[in-house]
Amino acid sequence: MSTAELQDTTTHNADIFRKAFAFNDAAEARNNGLYPYFRPIEAYAGARVIVEGRELIMAGSNNYLGLSLDPRVKEAAENAIRHYGTSCSGSRFMNGTLLLHEELEARLAAFVRKPAALCFTTGYQTNLGAISALVGDGDHVITDKLNHASIVDGIFLASGIHRRVHVHRYKHNNLASLRETLEAIPADEPKLLVTDGVFSMEGDIADIPSLRELADRHHVRIYLDEAHAIGVVGDTGHGTLEHHGNPDLADLVMCTFSKSFGSIGGFVAGDTQVIDYIRHFARSLIFSASMPPSNLAAAMKALDIIEQEPDRVRRLQEISERMREGFRSIGFDIGTSETAIVPLIIGDNQKTFLFWKYLFEHGVYVNPVISPAVPPNRALIRTSFMAIHTDEDLDRILEVAHAGAAATGLLDTP
Repeated sequence: MSTAELQDTTTHNADIFRKAFAFNDAAEARNNGLYPYFRPIEAYAGARVIVEGRELIMAGSNNYLGLSLDPRVKEAAENAIRHYGTSCSGSRFMNGTLLLHEELEARLAAFVRKPAALCFTTGYQTNLGAISALVGDGDHVITDKLNHASIVDGIFLASGIHRRVHVHRYKHNNLASLRETLEAIPADEPKLLVTDGVFSMEGDIADIPSLRELADRHHVRIYLDEAHAIGVVGDTGHGTLEHHGNPDLADLVMCTFSKSFGSIGGFVAGDTQVIDYIRHFARSLIFSASMPPSNLAAAMKALDIIEQEPDRVRRLQEISERMREGFRSIGFDIGTSETAIVPLIIGDNQKTFLFWKYLFEHGVYVNPVISPAVPPNRALIRTSFMAIHTDEDLDRILEVAHAGAAATGLLDTP
């Protein structure tokens, strides 16, 4: 190899952008018409959206109660902008705390039956900040293998800040695996068990009573992520703890506003002293601009509606059961889904994208999900449903899914 060639190779290897220049997967998918991501939505109309000038039924949104489109929620956001402006222009720690923050926090604490709550700018930042604030040097964090990426990243941040964070991952919703994990940890060392209440891809519900029993036996605190549970499960939409009939099963409760609350942001609730500690040590709270007034007001109005209109929750649960049974009757594998999240588990990435394309071209908007968002060879179409879906919408989704399965050779359908 010549000196010039050696220099070129060295330059290439030293270029931090080399991985970006080598990344061709997205370009190939675009060229094949199989790229599903970052497609701009032009307009919303109830449970329907306009994409590329065409109307599609939205069957891939986390807007479970349809509240981001509710006129009362939009009016509350507009009024907050008129009164407070568009931004707090500072972190909660400095000039970014409004009376609205504290009012919403008090309401949320009462809603989840905890003494105190703290709002963050996003749900992702809530997990990032709360977990990394709580888990310190020498502590143990125990996490379900299918927990959301924001939980994983909160653990990563804790591990980056502290030299000796012990991370333990147990098999999804597997009590035997969790028991074995806990038995291997010294009893006198601090431990935090973190779990989703409703798992974002599988749509199943954590067995919190059993987790609580094991946690108490091994002196473990429980941190419960209710992002996909509040507004979705429980007789009145209070989430996993209401579903299991005991509001005291978790020590800390976290939720986002970007799902059932029709806004953006998040909160964590628990013991007053614990929440105050998180307030002073959560980096994603201290070093980020606070939640804007419009989003605070939207979340507060959504909370009013959730509390005053439980029929929305019941309608969502009826829709969810109907769609789970409908997909099963077609022949789809929906895994262990129990909620408004209904995965159509396909396995192969290429087949998943082909099926997504059929649905998209025939007026149904869904989300294809591949590794690392799900385990390898478990690619799926993530469908999710809203209380504002009509029976006509649901029938059409099942009709297109059935036809798509036949057209793409996905299932042996007549």
